[in-house]
Amino acid sequence: MIRRIFVRTLAAAMALAAGGAQAQAWPTQTIRIVVPYSPGGSSDIIARAISGPLSEALKQTVIVENKPGANGNTGTDFVAKANDGHTLLLCDVGALAITASVYAKLPFDPSKDLRGVGMLAYSPHLLVVHPSVKANNLQELVALSHKEPLNFAVTAIGSAPHLAGVAVEKATKANWTYIPYKGGAQAIGDTVAGQTQVLMNGMLATLPQVQAGKLKVLGVSKATRVPLLANVPTIAEQGVKGFESGTWQGVLMPAATPPAVVAKVAAELSRIIRSPEVRERLVSQGAEVYTMTPAEFATFFERERKNWAGVVAQGGVKIE
Repeated sequence: MIRRIFVRTLAAAMALAAGGAQAQAWPTQTIRIVVPYSPGGSSDIIARAISGPLSEALKQTVIVENKPGANGNTGTDFVAKANDGHTLLLCDVGALAITASVYAKLPFDPSKDLRGVGMLAYSPHLLVVHPSVKANNLQELVALSHKEPLNFAVTAIGSAPHLAGVAVEKATKANWTYIPYKGGAQAIGDTVAGQTQVLMNGMLATLPQVQAGKLKVLGVSKATRVPLLANVPTIAEQGVKGFESGTWQGVLMPAATPPAVVAKVAAELSRIIRSPEVRERLVSQGAEVYTMTPAEFATFFERERKNWAGVVAQGGVKIE
């Protein structure tokens, strides 16, 4: 009995030592941060903000690769199947939690094929319109939607902004047509150009266009008003009681990634995202810095998956 206990203890100690040595040796090649959306969106902004500091910390080249397609599933699938141990996924984890409920078939299982590393930031959604739209609040926008056609730009079918738009539409009985895009940057661009009239998107990527006068903000999807837009009422204040939505950005790696490596990346990302330079850069654009351990991230992701499954079912959003 004593011998068996000794053997098990020794094996555990050897495994722990091996994991520690593996983490110390990592990384051994270029690290890729895959963003499954087009350049210019919230995930892309954060990826580029952390890539330089992460490269310095790990003493290895870090590159950002945009792999848009299939509403973010192309890039996500690429990371889920990566076997080089040096590929990270930086995406809207809220949207990723929604994916399994929206798509009847996926080439990957987000709960099984990916391992959460950590949360980075959160930004509420802004309800914005092209400046030519003759509405200055949600009530006027809803009334206008019954008088003339309004196209609602969707960053991706089944994304958090899309479902937030559906929720507002159902709660207010608004009437608009959803136009899908491959990411937030394209949706913003077409709304700025007037090709679409309404947009719901993360504040981080959308606020600069509001500040430049290229988009008009009608509401914020947070429980309370945000300091950068103190005069803008929340959507809840405008009749949609209890409404709150937002975009969460986080990092994941393939499920086969050794826990010691995940822990190392998580520690560095937590330090970087909270550093004054990066934090101030994101906060100035309306994002809130959030950090979670891998274990906390896993719990959060599962909770989000269950919550959004109910929203998807209620909204009837399904892609075969």
